[in-house]
Amino acid sequence: MDSINFGTIVVLLLAVIDFAIRIVAIIVVPRNRKPAAAMGWLLAIFFIPYIGVLAFVLIGSYKLPKKRRDKQLAINTFILESTEGIEMLHKDDEWPEWLESVAALNRNLGAMPLVGGNVASLVGDYDRAIREMAADVDLATRYVHCEFYIMALDETSAPFFAALGAAVTRGVTVRVLLDHIASIRSPHHRRTIRELEKLGVEWSFMLPVQPFKGKYQRPDLRNHRKVLVIDGHVGYMGSQNMIDRSYNKRGNVRRGLKWQDLMTRLEGPIVRGLNAIFITDWYSETNELLMRETDQVSRDRPLSAPHTVDCQVVPSGPGFKGENNLRLFLALLYYAKERLVITSPYFVPDEAMLYAITTATQRGVDVQLFVSEIGDQALVYHAQRSYYEELLNAGVRIFLYPKPYILHAKHFTIDDDVAVIGSSNMDMRSFSLNMEVSLLVRGRSFVSEMREVEDGYRSRSRELRRDEWQKQPLFATILDNLARLTSALQ
Repeated sequence: MDSINFGTIVVLLLAVIDFAIRIVAIIVVPRNRKPAAAMGWLLAIFFIPYIGVLAFVLIGSYKLPKKRRDKQLAINTFILESTEGIEMLHKDDEWPEWLESVAALNRNLGAMPLVGGNVASLVGDYDRAIREMAADVDLATRYVHCEFYIMALDETSAPFFAALGAAVTRGVTVRVLLDHIASIRSPHHRRTIRELEKLGVEWSFMLPVQPFKGKYQRPDLRNHRKVLVIDGHVGYMGSQNMIDRSYNKRGNVRRGLKWQDLMTRLEGPIVRGLNAIFITDWYSETNELLMRETDQVSRDRPLSAPHTVDCQVVPSGPGFKGENNLRLFLALLYYAKERLVITSPYFVPDEAMLYAITTATQRGVDVQLFVSEIGDQALVYHAQRSYYEELLNAGVRIFLYPKPYILHAKHFTIDDDVAVIGSSNMDMRSFSLNMEVSLLVRGRSFVSEMREVEDGYRSRSRELRRDEWQKQPLFATILDNLARLTSALQ
């Protein structure tokens, strides 16, 4: 009898706890959260309450710790003050009437100004990009700032590591940042760290998950940026990591997967803005503020070149109050008048972006989307596929880049006026959870070069037709839709 009473009490207690969890969840979860994300978390908590609550406690908050957010605010204030009046823009008849408001938006969100007098060129060959970065490091005389989401020593990246070592030997200060979780999950990470230390490079992990060292935040936050700055005069940024294009993973090698990326090489005042991104991240991780590395930002002059472009660095991530990259992308999508071409390896838009893209087609804009025919991340790949029917029905043209390549480049063009390139995917992870950096470029010479890249994609890709997609098996559709539900958990 006692055992029965005890069992009954336990059952009643669990029922009360379960009910309390659901009530508290309804109050707590939706607060300051997007409806789709809130609904995703509530479904998880209601269907699997204990696991759902544990997951929410671990990864429910996408904000960085307050100390790190305060650092971001401090560096933003410094950037605003030190870059006042350096725009050096030359407005002409080709200047889009809406660009000034977009530049003001980016300035207010990310502190960086739109600056003129820059030279920008694209590098789409994977191995050549590494060779060119190594060659520019070989010319460094003051400092090299290197920040990659993933950085690994292998046969492909060895020339770049050798260039870093040679720079240190010449007396150049070399600093390296690499994402903690992404790096330790990559093959050869221990060998990579040993090599950095042997070369005499100053280095640090970004967003380390090391609770016993007092370093902890939501464990699935990532610093996804790819930035290289040499002496404040030459910079690189884009989608490419410093690793072999197979990422050295057995599954990738077995499938013959190769990453296709796009980097841009920069010269001119904008490189100082790119360097400010590194300085911010270095300060966040090491508490060392490299003020001397930005003290010349206001004394830069435009380059003398046949075709110079206006550029603006747009940082984004959980260190900022708003989703800087999403707001920029949405503004540009609504300003497009004739043509919008998007390239994204992981395309999982939120409701606002989906409406902006489909609205563009309804306004008569030619909208094209380049994605990979195959995927390297099953959940994201299937979530992405769940949007194809709606996009095709709206008139979006979808091009599938052929296997065994993963089209990892991240960029889009607006009419003949503006291009954006960077590390940010068009998915909810990049909008809310990843620290990203994008580059807004205004200049017909650069947009024309980007169009050539897009034409190359198109010539190698297969266009997905609506009638073909409607023949997808039911099981694939169910799998895609289930994956779509998980994408809302932010």
